[in-house]
Amino acid sequence: MANKTVKEAVTVHGTNPQYLVEKIIRTRIYESRYWKEDCFALSADLVVDKGADLRYIGGIYSGNIKPTPFLCLTLKLLQLQPEKDIIIEFIRQENFKYIRALGAFYLRLTSNSLDVYKYLEPLYNDYRKLRRMSKMGTFDLIYMDEFVDMLLREDRVFDVILPRLTKRFLHVENGELEKRVSLIDEDLELEGGEEKDDEENEEKKKE
Repeated sequence: MANKTVKEAVTVHGTNPQYLVEKIIRTRIYESRYWKEDCFALSADLVVDKGADLRYIGGIYSGNIKPTPFLCLTLKLLQLQPEKDIIIEFIRQENFKYIRALGAFYLRLTSNSLDVYKYLEPLYNDYRKLRRMSKMGTFDLIYMDEFVDMLLREDRVFDVILPRLTKRFLHVENGELEKRVSLIDEDLELEGGEEKDDEENEEKKKE
C-alpha cells in the first residue's frame, strides 16, 4: 500500500483524500527520499514522532520540485485518514509547534468550514515563530497566527489548492458560530470601560 490510500478511507470533498494534492506534486513526493525512507509503513501514531522532528514548514522547492518533509507528512496523513480526534490532538499540541501546524494544515484540507473556523481560529492566539522554506530553498520566519491566517484567507498554501470555505458571517447568521472578537478588541473595550469608570468617579467627587 506504499502509495495507496487506506481501504476504509472515505472521500473528502468528493475525491480520494490524496487527490487534494495535485498529481505532479504527489508524484514528486512518492519519488522523494524522505517519503521512501521516513514515511514508509507509518501509522497515524508514528506520524506524531516524525512531526516532532520537523524543523520547518513549506511546500515544494528547487527547480526539480522537491517536497519538504512537512508536505510529505501532510500527504501521509491524507493517505492514512486518521480519526478526527487524533488531528484535534495535533492542533492542541502545546510542546511541538510543527505538529500543531501540520494538524492545522491537514484539518484545513479535509474538514468542513464550521470545523475549520472552530478549531483553527483559537490558534490566532499562538504567536510562536515558525521557520518556512521558500521555493528557492531559503528560509524565513513567520508566526503561527500568520500561518493560520493564510489557511483561512488564501486559496493556495504550500502549493496545495485549499477547498473553498463558507463565509464566516453565514455561520454567525445561522447561529453556528459566535461573532469573533480579537484580543485587541477585548483590551480596547476593557480600557474603555475603565476610562468610563474613572470619569464616573471623578463626577462623583465633584458632587
